[in-house]
Amino acid sequence: MPPIEVENLHHAYGNRQALAGVTFNILPGEIFGFLGPNGGGKTTLFKILSTLIPVTHGTVRLLDFDLVHASHVVRKHLGVVFQHPSLDAKLTVSENLRHHGHLYGLWGSELKGRIHEALDRLGIAERARDRVEILSGGLQRRAELAKAMLHRPDLLLLDEPSTGLDPGVRKTLREYLAHLREEDGTTVVLTTHILDEAESCHRVGFLNEGKFVAIGTPDELRNLVGGDVVLIDSSTPDRLRIKINQEFGYEATLVGQSLRVECERGHEFVRDVVAKFPAEIREIRFGKPTLEDVFIKLTGRHLREEDQEA
Repeated sequence: MPPIEVENLHHAYGNRQALAGVTFNILPGEIFGFLGPNGGGKTTLFKILSTLIPVTHGTVRLLDFDLVHASHVVRKHLGVVFQHPSLDAKLTVSENLRHHGHLYGLWGSELKGRIHEALDRLGIAERARDRVEILSGGLQRRAELAKAMLHRPDLLLLDEPSTGLDPGVRKTLREYLAHLREEDGTTVVLTTHILDEAESCHRVGFLNEGKFVAIGTPDELRNLVGGDVVLIDSSTPDRLRIKINQEFGYEATLVGQSLRVECERGHEFVRDVVAKFPAEIREIRFGKPTLEDVFIKLTGRHLREEDQEA
């Protein structure tokens, strides 16, 4: 039984279509990432899955419950971390987690042990008695994560979980999510714009303009791009694009302020194009395709582009 089954999901804000016929399944114990630019539909989809906004068109089943009729049943099996803080700033870290545990029927030594385990895993056990208001943004984020994982939910939903975390703590978080999956069978769904976070997912779904443009493992998605990716900064990009096509037969595309070329043996192309057009190239770089490159190939947009309607 897939913990999440979504079919033909639509959602609109007035005349703006935020989700336009989204269909997907997430497998048990999977770590699945929604990747896309602001305004692409990630936040709306997250709010529906976390029962914050109702399903208006389409079907959503979480843990085999229809979200339209059984959202109150689903909630006790969910752990949720939102982008915006939900901690009580006047309480200590430990008090926040203790009250949260009470809501899920946890008491006594069991609750105390889970609080210590969660805080220790995220490296903030020594701050348990500190009031939340005196903590840095990164430490508050860790406390949020500990709170969401306290009751060992069957389904953990994380909205941009690495916001405010340094790379070392992001690595710790990834390891903890893997631990939850392996030890407790927890299914994890997250939204992100951080590429290394998406790389750690079993599968990634690219959301753009309210639709999935691709779903697959990171390797499957990267294989959609042929060879190397070369980026060229030029003072005359339109003219250089035509010349590259005529001279080398490659179709260069203008993405932002750079020309983008997919080709085999990128190091040889870099050598040859610089030798042929030295005066028109200000900077050139190449590498193996990333998930960002895949998204650009599929949509012609960068992941960090801002949607004017977002």
